[in-house]
Order: sequence, then structure tokens, then C-alpha cells
Amino acid sequence: MCLALPAKVLGITGETGTVELGGVEIDISLALLDDVQPGDYVVVHVGFALSKIDEAEARATLAALHAARQAAAPPPPQHRNGGEEAAG
Repeated sequence: MCLALPAKVLGITGETGTVELGGVEIDISLALLDDVQPGDYVVVHVGFALSKIDEAEARATLAALHAARQAAAPPPPQHRNGGEEAAG
């Protein structure tokens, strides 16, 4: 399974763009696209920007991914004594 993620372009040097992806800044190749500017959103896969997307679509996709991650997260551990730590 392959996954491409939306990322916001923070800066550009030549054909390399710095994007924010999940709170982390990474450098990607912009060689496959024309007319990318800082502030644009791009779809990133294996270090390459594949296409530009609008901000609304990027935010909706990121929100859906966040919701899926939250739904898949294991529930917090339950204490046997109703949630209170035993005095010791």
C-alpha cells in the first residue's frame, strides 16, 4: 500500500522545497511540478511532490487521517481499583 500526504510548502531553493509534514520540516523534490510557491500545498510521496492541491482539500485530508489515527489508537489502560492509584 502506498500513501501520499498533503504538506505545506514553507520555502523553495531551486527544485527542492521544504515542507511541513506532521509537525516536521523535511526537504522534498519539486522537480515534477511547475509554479509551486511557498504557502502552496502539495501531495508528497517518497520525497517527491506529485501534485498541488488547494488548502481546503489538504486540511480535509489531514483531518480525516487524524480521525483515523485516533480511532485506531488503543484505549487507555484501566486500573483495577477504579482509576485511583493504590496508597503504598
